[in-house]
Amino acid sequence: MPETADLNQLAEMFSKIPHCREMGINITALEAGRTSMRLDYHERLAGNPETGVVHGGVISTLLDTVAGLTAMSAVSATTPVATLDLRIDYLKPARPGDAIYADADCFRLSRSVAFVRATAHHGDNADPIAHCIATFMLNAAGFTSGGQGTG
Repeated sequence: MPETADLNQLAEMFSKIPHCREMGINITALEAGRTSMRLDYHERLAGNPETGVVHGGVISTLLDTVAGLTAMSAVSATTPVATLDLRIDYLKPARPGDAIYADADCFRLSRSVAFVRATAHHGDNADPIAHCIATFMLNAAGFTSGGQGTG
């Protein structure tokens, strides 16, 4: 499991991801194998300007991000990961104007794969907007811990 220094390095690395900054995704909790994030509502994230409902792609980005960071936190901040599979069940639309929270936990690690489950919600994890199961390749060839491909 990563040490506190690794988690600080991981949080610092996350803070430099341009699309997360642009969308307004923030870490609210980070520990080995568990991560929580918050995404404040912005009209620019709406999929339908008439209703203001957040686009499903925004929810998928939030879930992939929280799950990926959770996979990294379960092993080491310097271990590059790549999404192998991301299965999302959209259960209901996000409420316009409300923040969206995401919680994830790594429930299994093999030598080469991390298995993570995550939920997006409006503050009550028992009343989800979406749920996902994700798998991540550990030590992904062609990727560095900074997220930039090498080839």
